[in-house]
Amino acid sequence: MELVVRKNDLLRELQLFQGIVERKNTIPILANVLMEAKGDEVRFLATDLEVALRSKCAATVVKPGSLTLPAKKLYEIVRSLPETDIRIAQDKNGVKVAADRFDSRMQTLPREDFPTLPETGGTSTAILPRNAVKEMVAKTQFAITGEDTRYFLNGAQFVLRPDSMSLVATDGHRLALVTAARPGSAKKGASGSAEEESTAILPKKTLGELARLLGEDDGDISYERGENHLFFGVGGRLLISRMIDGQFPAYERVIPRGNDKHIEFERDRLTNAVKRVALLSNERSRAVKFQIEKGKVDVTSSSPELGEATETLPVDYSGPSLQICFNAQYVLDFLAAVATDVVSLELKDEVSQAVMKPVGAEGYEYTYVIMPMRI
Repeated sequence: MELVVRKNDLLRELQLFQGIVERKNTIPILANVLMEAKGDEVRFLATDLEVALRSKCAATVVKPGSLTLPAKKLYEIVRSLPETDIRIAQDKNGVKVAADRFDSRMQTLPREDFPTLPETGGTSTAILPRNAVKEMVAKTQFAITGEDTRYFLNGAQFVLRPDSMSLVATDGHRLALVTAARPGSAKKGASGSAEEESTAILPKKTLGELARLLGEDDGDISYERGENHLFFGVGGRLLISRMIDGQFPAYERVIPRGNDKHIEFERDRLTNAVKRVALLSNERSRAVKFQIEKGKVDVTSSSPELGEATETLPVDYSGPSLQICFNAQYVLDFLAAVATDVVSLELKDEVSQAVMKPVGAEGYEYTYVIMPMRI
């Protein structure tokens, strides 16, 4: 194989593989990216067996063929080169990567060792609005746990309906649910019948890689659900993800319906107050207390080792007094994910789940359920 490719074209694609390829791997070939040169382009493929990415870029192919190279080291070399053409050529001694006055030779692993990945099955493909998916990922990703033994919580559930779609994540202490409309709804499947509701649990890593791809291009996303895999087509690239096999919790039951106390806050003011007060909270629990009175909310924290802090926020509230305690980071995660100037807090009492929502037009229905802390 031999080809010539522009540095920036190659760098842009290699950059997208860096989150997928794991440095420490028990299977050496998974540290490599597969490159296939043919016609006027070079195609790339990398995987960790859970998530995979296919992409391509324009190239002058002198000799077609395929090979594998260490994804991270190749990226570091390409990134360090000046803006010029890069020549990649394979011979019996390895793979030569050269540009300008730079010359290098890299070790390759057999192309035959690279795992075979599923192809899209030609089943019905749904078209998803790009900005809506981007917002949904940003508003739920942080609520996924990373280490839970209940493996189905290590991902987010995607629900696709004919006219809307939802993404929901929970770690058992909080739940983030966002629903967005699908313009031009009631798409037809391959059989010509209207789409039915379908659900799938996406791994946390898949959402991270999807968010990265969504930042690259414009245009809508194609989505296909296979037997065990999901396929996301984003701007000429294809993200392939294994589905998490399991039963996601019945999240609708977690969302409280009887929260009768409603308080609205200026988002920036609440964010700054929680950040400041949390500086003197217990470093392990990160607990901040909301002392709610008529016309005001005192945000407080205390720690035997550090001291205590209070900040008072004026609010329009005339209900009964109560106090409720939250993990400060859980509150801040929500406040960072919303764009509206005002947010609401809906409560029932000191021990029941609270609900936070953006107030005003965001274009999405966003519900954040947060469990109170007992201290």
